[in-house]
Amino acid sequence: MTGTSARLGFVLLLAPAALWLTLLIVIPHIDLFLVSLRERIGVGQYTTSFANYGTFLDEPLYLMTFARTAIMSVLATALTLLIGFPVAYYIAKLARGRTRSVLFLLCLVPFWVSELVRTFGWMILLRETGLVSSLLQWAGLAAGPVELLYNDAAIMVGLVYTSMLFMVVPLITTLDSLDDAVIEAGYDLGGSAPSILREIVIPHAMPGIVSGCIVVFMLSLGNYLTPIMLGGKDSLWFTELIYSQFILRFNWELGAAFGFVLLLLSSVIVWGTLRLTGQTLRETMG
Repeated sequence: MTGTSARLGFVLLLAPAALWLTLLIVIPHIDLFLVSLRERIGVGQYTTSFANYGTFLDEPLYLMTFARTAIMSVLATALTLLIGFPVAYYIAKLARGRTRSVLFLLCLVPFWVSELVRTFGWMILLRETGLVSSLLQWAGLAAGPVELLYNDAAIMVGLVYTSMLFMVVPLITTLDSLDDAVIEAGYDLGGSAPSILREIVIPHAMPGIVSGCIVVFMLSLGNYLTPIMLGGKDSLWFTELIYSQFILRFNWELGAAFGFVLLLLSSVIVWGTLRLTGQTLRETMG
């Protein structure tokens, strides 16, 4: 009876999550996939085929846009890791007491406002009459107003800024579990700072590194607002193509196919990352 009660309690605890996943993720994805298989042959007439996926493969612009989006997302992930790792290490291993809490709070502060407001903030800073342009002119580094918006560098700044917290938090969690005595033992055995970082800190932090990289990559790949606002109308971001097909052209069939192409290829990239780093999904998400 006790075993039956325990199983019933487990099912009841699992039911809300299972219901949420089924209603909001599984069923909509299945329906969207079925829509992507419809080929319009006339007014209100459809047939089932993979023609929409063939359109993606046959059009160089679509392939180039996805490749560009994937490459820039990988670069944004790498930059976020390079910036976030020292920050996370300092908070987890060097900062103490109130200083640690304050630093962690400062990482959270930008996320107290919406992504739209944060992106508008960068637009104000990077525009011709913005603070950055004014500082460059004041320092004599520019002869006139400098337009820093609507280019790849502006997109990269926005993506890194938007994703930083999702890299820092898993890194702090992982590094915090590293015993300081292990690092001290490394120094006692004659290890240098680079060798300890390479042989002790990074291997221990690898689950957090992989977890943070996966989250940041997926967020960057699926981001719509930041590339459009900071990159302008010529940003060539894949989510813009999906939006265009759904909202502007009312071609839900092709838009659904683009969405599943994005989901499939991003999953392949994540799987390849796990294979290259020797991590499993259980270790990474644990």
